Amino acid sequence: MNESVDNTSKSREHIRVDLLQNGQVFLQLNYRRLGSAGLKLSELSLGSWVTYGGQVGEEVAVKCMSVAYDKGVNFFDSAEAYADGKAEIVMGNVFKKLGWKREDIVVSSKVFWGGDGPNDKGLSRKHVFEACQKSLKRLQLDYLDLFFCHRPDPNTPIEETVRAMDNLIRQGKILYWGTSEWSAADIMRAHAIARELGLTPPQMEQPQYNMLHRERVEDEYQPLYREIGLGTTIWSPLASGLLSGKYSKGIPTGSRATLDGYEWLRKNVITTENVEKTRRLEPLAKELDCNLAQLALAWCLKNKNVSTVITGASRPEQVTENMKALDVEPKLSPDLMERIEAITDDKSPSGLD
Repeated sequence: MNESVDNTSKSREHIRVDLLQNGQVFLQLNYRRLGSAGLKLSELSLGSWVTYGGQVGEEVAVKCMSVAYDKGVNFFDSAEAYADGKAEIVMGNVFKKLGWKREDIVVSSKVFWGGDGPNDKGLSRKHVFEACQKSLKRLQLDYLDLFFCHRPDPNTPIEETVRAMDNLIRQGKILYWGTSEWSAADIMRAHAIARELGLTPPQMEQPQYNMLHRERVEDEYQPLYREIGLGTTIWSPLASGLLSGKYSKGIPTGSRATLDGYEWLRKNVITTENVEKTRRLEPLAKELDCNLAQLALAWCLKNKNVSTVITGASRPEQVTENMKALDVEPKLSPDLMERIEAITDDKSPSGLD
């Protein structure tokens, strides 16, 4: 067995932690390695896309993040583009207010969309450096654990981006770097350039992954888990809320689908076909004595190439409900997974991105 295969195998090991309340075990939280890296992330994590600095303010963010942290969540995800930087400001204020130890949390940001200027977008050395500096200031941190290239940049040579990320690591501003929604070919190209030049290669990818959007994670990236030990921090496990069942009877007022800029969600995601699939999944959730969202999260956790599932929450109660997916995942038998497959039966991209 070569080294890369061995590392990937090890990355699938789980570290189980029993959390205690009044002397009694109330939750078993798993931590998974970030691919072949030694870093361990909680299986469920908390992101700030759409919500922080947008749908909810700092007061709600404090409650949501506190509940998540108390239940063992150690990974918190953001990006320069989320609410034009306001999400990072909110998250940074919460970190400061709650006074968590820096070593107890893993924090990420992403670089690509930073403003309207000619050098405020993309993955040039200049923007990568300046975006990192600004994210650190907004988050009130000395370093980022994870820093993602939020999308591929056809206007910047991959080598330039690889060198920029390596520079940030050498400066101690980031610990690991990775990509988001890059093709397997581009990730492998970045990895090869880094190895050839003695630089730090990308460690992780943040792809969309859910029951209705599967091809890239399950097929395209498959060689990367084995060959380079790629970790994945997946986003949109509920297909932007569709797999929570909240769109089964139409689009509720105040939901994400009603927001400006989310016309793509109404057009490409909340389709008649997809809504019908969610209705057919609901009886399976009832069999497991859980709700549809918990089933969808547990289904994502079943894939051992998933390092962590990024969840969102606009209420602390949602965090608590999402955490119950940890108890559902072991109940997903091969027979039940086949029944889910028969309903979803589509590995083609669903157009969510």
